[in-house]
Amino acid sequence: MSAKTSCEMCSNYVYDEDYDYYVCEMDLDEDEMYRFLSSSVDSCPYFRGEDEYQIVRKQM
Repeated sequence: MSAKTSCEMCSNYVYDEDYDYYVCEMDLDEDEMYRFLSSSVDSCPYFRGEDEYQIVRKQM
């Protein structure tokens, strides 16, 4: 099994049931879309890690 890419760990990368695959929810410009599709997203400015406990920490 391969290691997860940064997109797979990003909370903006969600499953679209209509298209039956994962998509990036961010509104990417042409250059960003090219990098996304060519799998060269090493330094994505929109990356936001999945942190399921973020809300809980704010409540404490």
